[in-house]
Amino acid sequence: MANIVSPDVVVSDASDQQNYTPALVSLAILYFMMGFITCLNDTLVPFFKEGFTLTYTESSLVQFYFFLTYGVMSIPAGKIVERVGYKYGMVLGFAVAALGAFLFFPASILHQYYLFLAALFVVAIGIVLLQVAANPYITVLGPAKTASSRLTLIQGVGSLGTTVAPLFGAYFILAPLQNTNAGSEAVRYPYIGIGLVLLLIAAVVYFLSLPMISTSEAKAEKASEEGDRKSVFSFRNLNLGAIAIFVYVGAEVSVGTFLTNYIADLLLISESESNAYVALYWGSMMVGRMLGFFGLKVYKPSSVLAACAAIAIALICISVNSEGYLAVWSMIAVGLCNSVMFAIIFSLSVSGLGTYTTRASGILSTAIAGGAIISFCQGFLIDNFSWTVAFMVPLVCYVYILFYGVNGYKSRYSELS
Repeated sequence: MANIVSPDVVVSDASDQQNYTPALVSLAILYFMMGFITCLNDTLVPFFKEGFTLTYTESSLVQFYFFLTYGVMSIPAGKIVERVGYKYGMVLGFAVAALGAFLFFPASILHQYYLFLAALFVVAIGIVLLQVAANPYITVLGPAKTASSRLTLIQGVGSLGTTVAPLFGAYFILAPLQNTNAGSEAVRYPYIGIGLVLLLIAAVVYFLSLPMISTSEAKAEKASEEGDRKSVFSFRNLNLGAIAIFVYVGAEVSVGTFLTNYIADLLLISESESNAYVALYWGSMMVGRMLGFFGLKVYKPSSVLAACAAIAIALICISVNSEGYLAVWSMIAVGLCNSVMFAIIFSLSVSGLGTYTTRASGILSTAIAGGAIISFCQGFLIDNFSWTVAFMVPLVCYVYILFYGVNGYKSRYSELS
């Protein structure tokens, strides 16, 4: 039976026999670079805060402009991917991200914060293209019932990038700033190197032979069989799922963004030393995603989501009400809870949408803008109140995710209700 997981997108019955390993490997590399670049922003926040003498609110603009791009570009990116296809959408995404990385060179020469923000905005446009192309492509490459597990596995491999990024940033970016006051020169050559790697990957993907996804307007899933729906927003699981993606990404990003400074304040160590702990936060997500690959084949995804959200709430409460290493390790452990959330929320949100899935993917990608809004709000609260008050922001986000895992995902059209 054909799998139709993208709107007007079908994998033919014959293609079910294809070997998807090369495609999944290339997607794992794609996720590695997306994770690496995105997580490197966690290093740029303390770097720019120190280098430009910024407040937490001002330094959080790194994440604000990066993730705001999802709100601005996701739907246009979806249209681009529909026009050029998944493969060339990924190639274009890598090329645009490389251009943004190269723009760090003139920004570092002029030593202007707003130029770095502009460069990050361009990088983010490329990442949005990659995200919009990759997520539905992964769900198509196999049975719909294992989409959460498959997406979790690819994200798990890609999480190696989020683990390496803080270590890379601590050594090549934060350490020079701490030791020599090198200023913005410290980011110049690392980002040139990143740009070159992105161009190389774009070339490799261009010449790869990836499974082709054909379009078909004649086929539809359960939603179409129930009757013609007037709007993609008619689906309860999608509407509430978009909010869940918004708050999930916001919580994940806000914790990771300020974790370097939070740990530095708790343990009275330098940002360069504390940034190494951030690698453990993202590394725990990698471990969790590997476990989730197997666990989601056994346990109900919505139940796993609810359990992870409840544990994350408990861990944040422990961290803000304790001191020293207990506070540090409790907050780091939140990363383990985050590990499977995106894949589960995404899969639950598009379940049963049939030919509306591509538009739904664009909406869910737009919701990733939560990383901009929520991290900015947390930065404002740190400046004006305390760490304890500020971490109530991600805590409230996890409360909503708990609701979504218990009830919010349910819909009469969903195959996973």
